[in-house]
Amino acid sequence: MVTSNKFTKMNAVNNSEKPELNKIIRDEILSYREMCNKINVNTIQKGMNFHIKRNLSIILMSVRQGAPYNDEIDNINNLLIYEGHDVPKTKLNPDPKRVDQPLWNDKGTLTENGKFIRAVENYKKGLCVAEKVLVFEKLGSGIWSDKGLFHLIDYKTENLNGRKLFKFILKPIEGQIKVSDIKEIEEHTRIIPTAVKVAVWKRDKGKCVLCGSTKNLHYDHDLPFSKGGTSLTEKNVRILCVKCNLTKRDKIQ
Repeated sequence: MVTSNKFTKMNAVNNSEKPELNKIIRDEILSYREMCNKINVNTIQKGMNFHIKRNLSIILMSVRQGAPYNDEIDNINNLLIYEGHDVPKTKLNPDPKRVDQPLWNDKGTLTENGKFIRAVENYKKGLCVAEKVLVFEKLGSGIWSDKGLFHLIDYKTENLNGRKLFKFILKPIEGQIKVSDIKEIEEHTRIIPTAVKVAVWKRDKGKCVLCGSTKNLHYDHDLPFSKGGTSLTEKNVRILCVKCNLTKRDKIQ
């Protein structure tokens, strides 16, 4: 039996240790190994990982051109819309993109799609709190960005060319935006668009702009978000290492 997943060439997950969520920094730039080390696992085996730790699920997303799934960032509503996983490629299913996304495995157990859907339905029934999901975004080969913690709040199904897809809706846990004016949302959303991240990475040559370090990097607002800084232009986003960012601490320089 082959497990359905987006990332099929990785090893098994070590679920033995609990992640220290208070050490997770939004928009930190990570290698694949650093991403795994951050949550104390040997590998992240799939794109969707329900309860990879007892109290935490993880998804790996990408909105890059040519990405195999249509993940989306809804800047207007400050939501992340994540497409469910396909069936594995097998002799019986040589083209997964022509088959409905699966809810059940061949052995009658829930797929990761099914587990996420069950979590949403239990949340909407008031049986549990919204599932906490840590999101990593792929920016390039071996380059990932920690997008922070989200709540899984809903899902929907879509039909594309006669094929059923699952779309999972996630909302940032911190800094949720409650405004009705689109212009205000566009100016104050916390989510840094992928195009901005890619442009900043290229401009800053993958190193801290203050000390030149190439380790422990993440994206930083030049004018802090808390003081009105925008995420929507590379002019207000730069790469800093953790040491330089902690020195800055939301002070306008």
